[in-house]
Amino acid sequence: MTQALQLAAHLGAAGAGPAAPPEATGVTAIAWLVLVLPAAGALVLMLGGRRLNRIAPILGSLTVVAAFVVAVSIFFATIGAGAGDRVHEIPIWSWMPVQALQVEFGMRIDPLSLTFMLLITGVGSLIHIYSIGYMEHDERRQRFFAYMNLFVAAMLLLVMGNSFVTVYAGWEGVGLASYLLIGFWSHKPVAATAAKKSFVMNRVGDFGFVIGIFIMFAEMGTTSFSGVFANIGMVAQQHPGAVTAMTLFLLLGACAKSGQVPLQAWLPDAMEGPTPVSALIHAATMVTAGVYLITRSADIYNLSGTGQLVVSIVGAVTILVGAIGGCGKDDIKRVLAYSTVSQIGYMFLAAGLGTGVYGLAILHLLTHGFFKAGMFLASGSIMHGMTDQVDMRHYGALAKRMPLTFITMACGYLAIIGFPYLSGFFSKDPIIEAAFAAGGTKGWLLGGAATLGAAITAFYMTRLMIMTFFGEARWKNLTSPDGRAYHPHESGLVMTIPMLILSIGSLGAGAFLASGERLVGWLTPSVGEFAEPHPTVLSAGVITWGNVVLMLVGAGIAYVYFGMRSVPVTQPATRNPVVMLSRAGVGGDAINETLVARPGLWLARTSSYLDARGVDGVVDGVGTAILGLSSWWKGWQNGYVRSYALSMLSGTLLVAVALMVVNFS
Repeated sequence: MTQALQLAAHLGAAGAGPAAPPEATGVTAIAWLVLVLPAAGALVLMLGGRRLNRIAPILGSLTVVAAFVVAVSIFFATIGAGAGDRVHEIPIWSWMPVQALQVEFGMRIDPLSLTFMLLITGVGSLIHIYSIGYMEHDERRQRFFAYMNLFVAAMLLLVMGNSFVTVYAGWEGVGLASYLLIGFWSHKPVAATAAKKSFVMNRVGDFGFVIGIFIMFAEMGTTSFSGVFANIGMVAQQHPGAVTAMTLFLLLGACAKSGQVPLQAWLPDAMEGPTPVSALIHAATMVTAGVYLITRSADIYNLSGTGQLVVSIVGAVTILVGAIGGCGKDDIKRVLAYSTVSQIGYMFLAAGLGTGVYGLAILHLLTHGFFKAGMFLASGSIMHGMTDQVDMRHYGALAKRMPLTFITMACGYLAIIGFPYLSGFFSKDPIIEAAFAAGGTKGWLLGGAATLGAAITAFYMTRLMIMTFFGEARWKNLTSPDGRAYHPHESGLVMTIPMLILSIGSLGAGAFLASGERLVGWLTPSVGEFAEPHPTVLSAGVITWGNVVLMLVGAGIAYVYFGMRSVPVTQPATRNPVVMLSRAGVGGDAINETLVARPGLWLARTSSYLDARGVDGVVDGVGTAILGLSSWWKGWQNGYVRSYALSMLSGTLLVAVALMVVNFS
């Protein structure tokens, strides 16, 4: 067992065995409520209009809290069942009964979907409650909470569906809701642009997802999970290339939704939306959809070594791209956004390492949901107390002014850098060990990228903490963009209580979930048995404590550069290649312009030219020719009898000559 998991198992060994849990009864009777409650809240708030503006925060929050309560009851009804009894297929109606295409709209309640249901509704409930205070003075609260409920409902449909088509329906719903929420303050041009960018870039990934579904149906005649997973082995024997194509197209969809290379550029720009939206997108919902899709498709990826390798490479590259991206940004939310890109990369890396370690991806996904949601809400609290200022160069010495916000951010900071015995230590280190366990050059490259990413994470997150909470109070001599003096203050209880609850998860969720292989054992019916990684090039202890040393080195470098020197209030010029790369978004926009935008414009212009000069040219040419022929023929219709007689004589002579030629030949 890995060092982190060994410690977690030791922590859990002292407790007595659990009592006999209740039987898994009533699951099919109430599961639909988890989806319907937030969907109904969204519908009521949308149709109710501004007359519901005052009660919208309460109504929107209660529906998500109620969905969480139902999800918890289903979890406790399921947890005591045997592995084979934890999977429930719930048919609802026949959605697409078209000859060979039979798509049933239904739900699949199993350990994987239940885990996501608890995360989405649990963390989503805290974010909704936080939003009550954050959006208190917004005149369009009713619309905001309607969109938030729609987002949660779409994400629940995505993880509860029993077929790839149903997942795709939720996938598109999440894309629509994210567009509405990122561009909620559409009066700001940057917000409107960010919303469009998110929508367009996700459409690129959606195209890949759709092609993957088409290949499934063409090869197996079904898109249901049970049908695909039952027949994928036969397809792998007969058409292995088709299986590889499925994995790559599904990966394209996952990359777009989860902000992975090369489709990561939309994710930092999504920070233009309200901060609760950033927390919801980056912690509990949208960015986890890609990880869900790959782990749900474990039976497909297990049959394609190429597909798994590409997933792990994408994850490793994204770890470094996201980490570098966070090093030179001064916008506190963008730093956290790049950290999300990097941390999701760890999940992709784990999912790509193959059979037996999918559970590690979900373990890090859950711990990340706690500490990243807490940090985003803390950043919103800072903005709330700093007149919506997001530039960390205008912060400093806020720890005393905002102690509860500081505690929340500090807990998340220690968790994300992998501080010993906190959540990130138990979830990220096993992934790094599993990467090294791949062996050979592959193990060194993947493990090295993951280790380097962890060290860089410690650097840029320490930089964030120092610039925000320590040093001199740079805000004292500055004014806000609207000319007001800064008066930093702690947020109200409706905002700080959800933050502190998430802090508890940042501290202890990792140890609890990893204890005795609690989570990976629970997920067995969905992703297969957990196979403990055994690094060969380096021992597990060397990897674990080596990461701790590198974490301290990264934090120490940040302290030297930002803790022992004064921080300028404006962004200084630099020739540091890492900082320059970070400020340029690690080339994300440039890559997408080269790969997608410019080819798309070229294709559009070429199509327009061919349509105007080719298709329209042929049509117009035929019409012009007919008009010319008509005009020429019109000249013969002059009304003179002698002209008609000459025409008849000429025709007769031509016929006579033709007959003579035929007879003499």
